[in-house]
Amino acid sequence: MGPQTDADTATPVGIDPGPVTSWFETHIEDVVPPLRFSLIAGGRSNLTYRVEDSTSRPFALRRPPVSHVLPTAHDMSREYRVMTALGGTGVPVPSTYGLCVDEAVNGRPFYVMTFVDGHILRDAAGAEAAFDVPGRSSIGNHMAETLAALHAVDVDAVGLGDLGRHECYIERQLRRWTEQFHNMQVEGVDHGGVVEEVGDALAASIPAQQGTAIVHGDYRLDNVVLDDDGAVAAILDWEICTLGDPMADVGLLMVYWSEPDDGESFLGTAAPTTAAGFSSRREVLDRYAEISGRDVTDVGFYMAFGYWKLACILQGVYARYVAGAGAGDTGSVDEFPKTVRRLAERAAVTLAEGGSGGTS
Repeated sequence: MGPQTDADTATPVGIDPGPVTSWFETHIEDVVPPLRFSLIAGGRSNLTYRVEDSTSRPFALRRPPVSHVLPTAHDMSREYRVMTALGGTGVPVPSTYGLCVDEAVNGRPFYVMTFVDGHILRDAAGAEAAFDVPGRSSIGNHMAETLAALHAVDVDAVGLGDLGRHECYIERQLRRWTEQFHNMQVEGVDHGGVVEEVGDALAASIPAQQGTAIVHGDYRLDNVVLDDDGAVAAILDWEICTLGDPMADVGLLMVYWSEPDDGESFLGTAAPTTAAGFSSRREVLDRYAEISGRDVTDVGFYMAFGYWKLACILQGVYARYVAGAGAGDTGSVDEFPKTVRRLAERAAVTLAEGGSGGTS
């Protein structure tokens, strides 16, 4: 075992400091122990830690939740592979240092990447603190352009052609998330069947898939790092990345791109994009269409799918937190069951309306 941290009692849950320090020394050049570990707030699925050596050199370490892990979820090798493959494409991702699949080191696989400094916008107050109004006005275009760049990557050329099936993406996603929703039920919580009903309605109205691309699966402002100019410095959280229909990413970005007159937020806080100066959904969508050349007419379906998928994901997050998988990130989850139902209901409304979704 390698050296311990200065204060082992302060090491967050999910890190065994001795073996992890030894792994760092073996796999990363010029690391100077002891290492300091801190859980980065905000993550409610895979866990991300900031690691600093004694020279204050920063790294980021990702690992699965500490308990209640589904067999098909939280694949560290997948995240690591995707980011490593994208490293030379111009798509902004952290550089990767190494992947550890030996569970004897830290209980579960993990990987280490560069810690990218910048701004992660989680709410309107954070957006206002980080950027002035002119600065906020450029972020929408940067987000659209970066997403289009990701979707333009030749998956075979970067060695990701076998990451997933190329066709029938939405059908596969509907099956996957329906199964996970059922696997993550919590005793005493009943959503009245609305999630299942919306899933059936979506399955009956799937648009034709427009080609195959790398689909991030959760592309939104608080999963990217922005530089001081509002450009995307790094896309984070590749946990559910696969190959498939790029419009799924576009629809989900529209779901999260809230506007000031949208009414009650399902996020529990004012979305960053409700701050003055941000582009509208329509403007972001039009910029993506301009850069990518894709037909975005059916974006409403993909928004409805996005709301529904979020309901399924949030159910899983709630079930893991009930089971104690938060590793110290103890943000309140009491409202999650209500939010799951609201998301499914919003998906139903969006689908029934033909999904203008505020983009008209």
